[in-house]
Amino acid sequence: MTASPSPAPPASALRTPGYVAFLVTFMLAMMADNIEHVISYWVAFQKFHSAALGGFAVISHWLPFLLLSVPVGALNDRFDSRRLIQIGMVLFIIASLGWGYFFLTASLQVWHAMVLLTIHGCAGVLWSTSSQMLLYDIVGPTSLASAVRLNATARYLGVLVGPGVGSLIMRVLGPTWGIFLNVIFYLPLMIWLIRAPYGRHHRGVAPGAKRAVRGIADILQTVRDVRGLPIVSGMVLLAGAASFFIGSSYHAQMPGFADDLGHGDPGAAYTALLAADAAGALLAGILLETRGTWLQMTPTNAMTLALLWGAALFGFATVHVYGVAIALLFIAGFFELSFSSMTQALVQLNAPDAIRGRVLGLFAMAALGLRAFSGIVVGLFGSAVGIHVSLGTAAVAFLAVIAFLFRRTRRATA
Repeated sequence: MTASPSPAPPASALRTPGYVAFLVTFMLAMMADNIEHVISYWVAFQKFHSAALGGFAVISHWLPFLLLSVPVGALNDRFDSRRLIQIGMVLFIIASLGWGYFFLTASLQVWHAMVLLTIHGCAGVLWSTSSQMLLYDIVGPTSLASAVRLNATARYLGVLVGPGVGSLIMRVLGPTWGIFLNVIFYLPLMIWLIRAPYGRHHRGVAPGAKRAVRGIADILQTVRDVRGLPIVSGMVLLAGAASFFIGSSYHAQMPGFADDLGHGDPGAAYTALLAADAAGALLAGILLETRGTWLQMTPTNAMTLALLWGAALFGFATVHVYGVAIALLFIAGFFELSFSSMTQALVQLNAPDAIRGRVLGLFAMAALGLRAFSGIVVGLFGSAVGIHVSLGTAAVAFLAVIAFLFRRTRRATA
């Protein structure tokens, strides 16, 4: 990781023609994704009261990223990213319509729910990985960091707004017609992509080598390819460690943290803790977009921001004062968006064009797919030793990985 620092983007991605349309339609699709979670999870819980199904919902959301991100990236090297995103939207729509049909006919069974959750997870892989491929072509390298930050901020907005909108729709229309209405929010992105003048295929750039998509063999080959790219390999390791050891699993444990902090109504305390984390991330997105030129985009800065995120979460796991816990989660949210968007932008900028899709797929596998295991690290371990000890231990393990990466960087520059 010795390459010279990437220069700060001279202009916001919002000034790039076409990016605003991409961002708005991306936000609507993200909101629809979260609306579907709210409605489908609520109905499935009311009908089955199955903790096992709830666990399957988490696995089916992240496991496709672990298994399919690199193959989907390889498809992006060969085929039009716009069409792959549209296929993802079609799968989202099929899942929503499927839920609606089973709600309407009162025929939902556990295996129906499992199939629909799996379809939804596969749709997420097609959409996420292909969107990153298309994003590079829309804004180019000069505004890429800005675009990645804005997309990450939009993702947090979708996570915040989606559940509220989903609850409102479900209250007004009921879950059946609410899930049918949700289909509409996927359509703007699908329609815009029909004639969107972006993508390597639109520009007539030659696609990658035509070879079969080989699953695990593709993953191993991509790992070998990025070994010779110090910045890319370092950022993939950093994102993978954050995902494996911590991920978003502490969000699922937040009711327990709220109860242990013993501040007023546990429900209100839980909401405030989640809001603090999201608010910190949103502030980071705004400040870095408007005042981001002071922070150079380098691997060392990305690792430093990640270290501060891990330290904030370690502090949160160990404190017992509610106000301090709120402040630490706010800080954690700020640094999480800061380092995660920087690592992704560095991978984008340093990925060879011929294998860009596979490299982005490997990054998605590390940053998102390994979250399937963070529930084991924090959740199951927490059931044995307590959630405070499990999160604190996971944070220490993550900090140890960062120490290794810092040492690796110093050796490379010696």
